[in-house]
Amino acid sequence: MPQPVNQNRSIKTAIPGPKSQALRVREDSHLAPGAQGYALSAGIVVDKAQGTTITDVDGNEFIDFIGGIAVGALGHSHPVWVEAIQKQAARAAVGSLTSEARVELFERFAKHAPANGVHRLQMYSGGAEAVESALRLAKSHTGKYEFVSCWGGFHGKTMGALSLMGSTFKDKLGPMVPGSHQVPYADCYRCPIGLSYPSCGIACADVARKYVKTATAGAVAGVIVEPMQGTAGNIVPPKEFLPAMKSIAEEVGALFIADEMITGLGRTGTWWGIEHTGVVPDIVTIGKAVGGGFPLSALATTDEISKAKPWSNASGSSSSYGGNPLAAAAGAASLKIIEEENLVENSRRVGALMLRELETWVDKYSFVGHARGSGMFMALELDSDKIKKTPLTRKITERNFQECVRRGLLTMSYSASFRLQPPLTTDEATAMNGLAALREVFDLVEREAWWRP
Repeated sequence: MPQPVNQNRSIKTAIPGPKSQALRVREDSHLAPGAQGYALSAGIVVDKAQGTTITDVDGNEFIDFIGGIAVGALGHSHPVWVEAIQKQAARAAVGSLTSEARVELFERFAKHAPANGVHRLQMYSGGAEAVESALRLAKSHTGKYEFVSCWGGFHGKTMGALSLMGSTFKDKLGPMVPGSHQVPYADCYRCPIGLSYPSCGIACADVARKYVKTATAGAVAGVIVEPMQGTAGNIVPPKEFLPAMKSIAEEVGALFIADEMITGLGRTGTWWGIEHTGVVPDIVTIGKAVGGGFPLSALATTDEISKAKPWSNASGSSSSYGGNPLAAAAGAASLKIIEEENLVENSRRVGALMLRELETWVDKYSFVGHARGSGMFMALELDSDKIKKTPLTRKITERNFQECVRRGLLTMSYSASFRLQPPLTTDEATAMNGLAALREVFDLVEREAWWRP
């Protein structure tokens, strides 16, 4: 039962429509500030969703290239996933007892484990929770306490994960957890040390190596890296970068933690982002696609590492919600759909088709500086000056976003590092329909040159 194909947009009212506006007014009287920006800016209220489209309460249909920011890898309301959750909810939903659904989830995961032997799972309800568990496990196994992450990295908003964030997001939220260190990430479009690939020789990794040896206290428990950085702008590093970071971890006796929240389970055209480089991780954190939309995350590691105490003590690594029957049923159904519907291959194929189109836009539009991607993990760099690589201002990109919404496209065009990550179920026709809507907006931007004085 695959998702619908050749889906398209259909706009019937001004955006947002009157029903959406009325419901938003009612919600805004109680909603605390700080909700996700794209949802607030779009102004629409969802009524139903199927595949790659969302229909609002006013009857407008939108192509959805946001999907809860990569959570909706299966598209909306996949019938196999819906049926699995409905059946499980009627049988048993809560608790940590073993269930048939959880056994199925574990066995399906083991068939596609991130690396040989990395099959021991512990389940959680959110990405940051799994990352925090990974940090505790690394401390338990190594007896050390410091962690190294990367500039641009995003691993969650709880305190340990927040301390590893490589951006200004954490400003005014300190003090950070002691022993947290950030090093450069290989963003070759905007090189952190001002060089060019490949002549640089991955010099950013050399800087990282020197930093780890001189700025830490010699007690590094783990090095945590996204195989490709999501929140930073869907950054695809050179293949040499991840092995270099793994070697740094090995040199200081630390565990290598691959944060696959976004890149895992087919997003980049392979089951796991690390597969592009051959790096074998010690711990993998998993989320987004694994629940198919249900709040579910996980940590995977080896037999040996999972035995470390106190992490391995009874209740030492557990969660009240982790691995409950309902979550397990959602996870098992998600893995089944990804496998049986060949979504990894679909991600690779349709993503390559989209990227070929996006690459032509670098010459077509005077404000598109760069296109990159791997599978359904793509990005455009939007620049006011392509020579200087000066990003478009937020004021301009927010206008881009609003013009997309008005034309029936929900996409992350509100940032100068513009991420595109449609559902893995998206077919070629739907993908091209979405890009056609985006092209309309970019044609408008080109004509009116909003960014020029």
